[in-house]
Amino acid sequence: PSQTLYNSNAVCGVSAFVPHLYHFVNESKTWTEAQSYCRQIYTDLANLSNMEEMKKLNAILKDQLTSSVWIGLDRGVTGIWQWSLAGCEGNQNDGTWNDDVCTKPKPFMCYNDKLILIKQNLTWRETLRYCRDNHVDLLSVHSEEIQLWVKEVSPKASTEIVWLGLRHTCTQGFWYWVSGFSICYQNWAPGNGTGGEDCSTVERTGAVQAREGQQLFSLPETHKLNFICLTYEGQLLSMVPEDSP
Repeated sequence: PSQTLYNSNAVCGVSAFVPHLYHFVNESKTWTEAQSYCRQIYTDLANLSNMEEMKKLNAILKDQLTSSVWIGLDRGVTGIWQWSLAGCEGNQNDGTWNDDVCTKPKPFMCYNDKLILIKQNLTWRETLRYCRDNHVDLLSVHSEEIQLWVKEVSPKASTEIVWLGLRHTCTQGFWYWVSGFSICYQNWAPGNGTGGEDCSTVERTGAVQAREGQQLFSLPETHKLNFICLTYEGQLLSMVPEDSP
């Protein structure tokens, strides 16, 4: 049978550059069952892109009463170790990783991304409600680090631009993030974000290019686009209500 690397239980993870939030699942499952569980409830079995991620994972496991957990490395029929998320190869570390028959039940670990791209076309207000009902908030980009996270997830969008938590107030004439942070990211496309917004019909809201340029666009809130949600607190806290101007 095929074999799978384990860290003596199962761990689920996120994309290679966006930080992962790991979850220990204290249920005994085969590697395939653990992978299915992680993909249904979280993102996937744990994928480790660097030593910082390994340290985070080990910190969670050190308090668990288990000798090993499944992670997202699988050799399968190809004979080449690969991460559960296609495209990443893994190397065995004799100090921390071991291989085992993938049909053996073990606990496991799952991961979530800090950001999630939602491939539904909704208006800006609908995206705000969706993110707050199902995750934490519509994403506010208030640092260079978050800009890099957006650059990693946005190319998978089915629309050319995606909604962010950026909004213009016509009564006071300025742009703001729904998280309450000031706007430091000023990569506006030409003719956008100039302050002289058209407030004659509906409020203006902000979106970012999904692929090249990562420039910001000022659009009527009634446009329907993909969008990016923040998935857990700790980076941003929502401070602006849904019906804010």
